[in-house]
Amino acid sequence: MEIAKYEDIKIGQYAEYVRTVTSEDIEMFGQVSGDYNPLHFNEDWAKTTMFKGRIAHGLLTATYVSTVIGMKLPGPGTIYISQNMKFRRPVRIGDKITARVEVMEKK
Repeated sequence: MEIAKYEDIKIGQYAEYVRTVTSEDIEMFGQVSGDYNPLHFNEDWAKTTMFKGRIAHGLLTATYVSTVIGMKLPGPGTIYISQNMKFRRPVRIGDKITARVEVMEKK
């Protein structure tokens, strides 16, 4: 993988990362983050909530944006300094998530 040169990046260019969320993903994210909220780990308890079952950590899915930026567009060596997000729906085990990054402007 090679980092894109600034002059080669075009408006409208995009890259995606697609992943199906697994129970193992949630477990590993809990280990790394220390977030063992029962909403993510206890199906019986999670069924009593508004979500009616276990859901993935929101920030687990947000990291997929970092994957696109750091591995695909622009690519390895890239760091970004800001991310705004809004969680619209819960992500459940077995859900297929697509993180898409698109070049809107160049400064």
